[in-house]
Amino acid sequence: MAICNERVQTAALMHRPGVGRQVVSLRVMLVDDDDARAAFVTQALLATGNDVVARLSSSEDLLAAVRRVQPDVVLVDMDNPARDVLDNCAAVTQQVPRPIVFFANNADPDTIAAAVRAGVSAYVVDGLSEPRLRAILDVAIARFREHQKLRHELDDMRARLADRRDVERAKATLARLRKLDEAEAYALLRRSAMSRRITIGEAARTVLAAAELFDTPSGDG
Repeated sequence: MAICNERVQTAALMHRPGVGRQVVSLRVMLVDDDDARAAFVTQALLATGNDVVARLSSSEDLLAAVRRVQPDVVLVDMDNPARDVLDNCAAVTQQVPRPIVFFANNADPDTIAAAVRAGVSAYVVDGLSEPRLRAILDVAIARFREHQKLRHELDDMRARLADRRDVERAKATLARLRKLDEAEAYALLRRSAMSRRITIGEAARTVLAAAELFDTPSGDG
């Protein structure tokens, strides 16, 4: 997450392939309870080539709105982030991840930490100004994409480790039930996966589930 102050590090502009340095218009969902401030933010977004596709109050269901509207980025502008708003941001991060940019006057470390936990991509504590708005959005989006990439890599690594663990357990179960050595048990497991067009990890979990159903020791100690 980026915590921005008066100096915002400039990010490379987003491009369409083959279109030089043309800036891509972002579909922004705005959350703001103040009508006058929301009008200013909307004008600033339009002036920087973006499109405000929806405006919500802090009491509305942010998760449902994001699912319905599918914005590129969520911009929340309020003086003091409420607990409910941060909870809504966390729900979006967990279920329909989007870059979330938070403009607030509250620089309390606990509030910033809560925003980090909620998945906010940028927390700006010194107000919104049109000249730096696009840079803030671009930095937030770049950080969001990097975070999502790392998250997917971590999830993939966890899945591979889980598959490896379950395959080892399933091999032990098959070896015990079918009186096979380790290589034969693995070959049987692999043939089962191929014939059913599933992963070997899924085949292993099927074996383990069957062993548990029939109260057969699975060999995992």
